[in-house]
Amino acid sequence: MGHGGGTDLAAALRELKERTPHSFETLAARTGTSRSALHRYCSGKSVPADFATVERFAKQCGADRGELVGLHRLWVQATEPEPPGSEPRSAEAEKPGRAARRTVAAWPRWRARNLAGAVIAVVVGAGLLGVVRGTAGASGEERLLLSEACKGPIGMGERGECVREVQRMLVEAGGNLDVTGRFIGDTRSLVVAFQTLAGLHDNGVVDHATKQALYDEDVDVSLKTWSQKRVADRIREVFDRDAEQAVRTAECQSLLEPLATTSQADSTRTWGVFQLSESQLRELDATPVDSLDPEWNIQAAHRLWSRHEDFRAWPRCNVTVEPVDQF
Repeated sequence: MGHGGGTDLAAALRELKERTPHSFETLAARTGTSRSALHRYCSGKSVPADFATVERFAKQCGADRGELVGLHRLWVQATEPEPPGSEPRSAEAEKPGRAARRTVAAWPRWRARNLAGAVIAVVVGAGLLGVVRGTAGASGEERLLLSEACKGPIGMGERGECVREVQRMLVEAGGNLDVTGRFIGDTRSLVVAFQTLAGLHDNGVVDHATKQALYDEDVDVSLKTWSQKRVADRIREVFDRDAEQAVRTAECQSLLEPLATTSQADSTRTWGVFQLSESQLRELDATPVDSLDPEWNIQAAHRLWSRHEDFRAWPRCNVTVEPVDQF
C-alpha cells in the first residue's frame, strides 16, 4: 500500500457511500463485489487490486467524471509502494478521521467545499503529515535549498518553505505543478522527471545534487510539455482504428500527463503518457528519457497495441471512463 493512500481512498469512498441511499448489500450486488470487500475498501483495511472495482462502486454512488479522475489519483497513490528509506506513518496518523482530513488537503478537487476544514486539519495534524522545515526566516535565502534551513534531503511527506522552493523551481523549469508546500505524489513524479532528464539518480528525493541542479543555469532541463488536450488529440491521430479506447487507456495510466512517473512494487518505474514499463522500454531499445517525450511514448504504445490490436499491454486499465469532451 502507498503512502497513507489507502486511508485517503477509503475516506473518499465513504463520502460517496454516505450520499447514496444504497446499502452495502445493494452496492455489492450491483458492482459484483462482496459486501465484506466493500467494507474493507471503505474502512481502509484493504485496497482494490484494480481501478475498475473503484469505478463501478463510485458510479453506483453517483460519482461524476471529475470525481472518478480524483479517485483514480487516490487509487494510484494507495497502490504505489513506499519509497526506499521512508518511515511508516504512526498508528495515530492512520485513524479514519485523520485520513479523511488528509484526503481533502491532498486532493482539493475531491471536495472543494471542505477547503476551510482542510486548512484547520493541516494545523491540527502538523505532526502527522511529515517533517515541517524551512519556516520562519528561511524564505530570505537567495538559494534556500542550499541553506541550513533546508539541510538534508527533501522527500515524501515533508512540507513547508523548503518544499515550496522545490515546487517553485520545478515550475520555473516549466513544470505544471501547484505550489502547495506539500511533498506528495505529483511533486515526487515531477522530481523524478527532472532528475531523469538531468541525468541524476532518479530516486524522487531532492538530495544535494538535485538541489544544485535545480539552481544551475547550465543544467538544460525543460519540464514544459504537451497539454492534456494536445496529448489526447495526438493519440486519436495515431490510434486511428481504436482512438477512444486509446485515450481512455492513456488517461487511466497517466491522466494524459507526459511527465508522469509511477513507482512499482518491484522497485522499477513506469513512464510517460502510457506509463511504459522499464521492461517494455528495454524491449523497444529505449530509455526513460525517450518515454518522457509524448510523441515517442504514443508511437511506442501504438507499436505495442499493433501486435495484437488490443490493449493487453495495460491490463490494470480495464475502465470505461469516457474522456472529457474538451479532449
